[in-house]
Amino acid sequence: MSPSDLLAALHFRYATKQFDPERKVAEETWEVLEQALVLAPSSFGLQPWKFIVINSPDLRARLRQHSWSQSQITDAARLVVFTTRTDMTEPDVDRFMNRLAAVQGRDPETLEGYRNIVVSFAAAMNREARHAWNARQTYIALGQFMTAAAMVGVDTCPIEGFDPAGYDEVLELDGSGYTTSVACAAGYRSAGDKYAATPKARFPLEELIEHR
Repeated sequence: MSPSDLLAALHFRYATKQFDPERKVAEETWEVLEQALVLAPSSFGLQPWKFIVINSPDLRARLRQHSWSQSQITDAARLVVFTTRTDMTEPDVDRFMNRLAAVQGRDPETLEGYRNIVVSFAAAMNREARHAWNARQTYIALGQFMTAAAMVGVDTCPIEGFDPAGYDEVLELDGSGYTTSVACAAGYRSAGDKYAATPKARFPLEELIEHR
């Protein structure tokens, strides 16, 4: 992809208000977007998240009740709920270290120094702060997902307008160690969505970027 192609994709992207409920995302395209979620970066590489793709129409309808009745919840081809770990404990860190060692073909003991740094960093925060730290990571994944979707011509709408506790109840997350952070609808814009042609209102580059 050329730099101009990337800019074109970013201009193409907007927070889609009306999705075409009849248009589906091809499976091979969706598989790539799921891989974009898997490949998202996170602090220390810990990946304190789980991404729930809601395919059930019944679940979609119930989640819409907790989302100010926003049509994107039910009309988009796909709905992804980004959940985050409620804490970051030593077993969580060890789980990642074991995965890292396995993927890189290393003895886990060679990662002991790195492990201790991560454990100490997490231990310096209280549980509430660790939860907030984890939740911030999900927005990195959200940004990567939306950009990847734009690059393959899929529309998205990030959604924070919902009741997280209601989502947790519907998705039966209580006691799972995860809680809802943010959601994103994905699919194709409706021809009737007036916002598709609305110019982006951004401050000039000179006001937003400094070179020092």
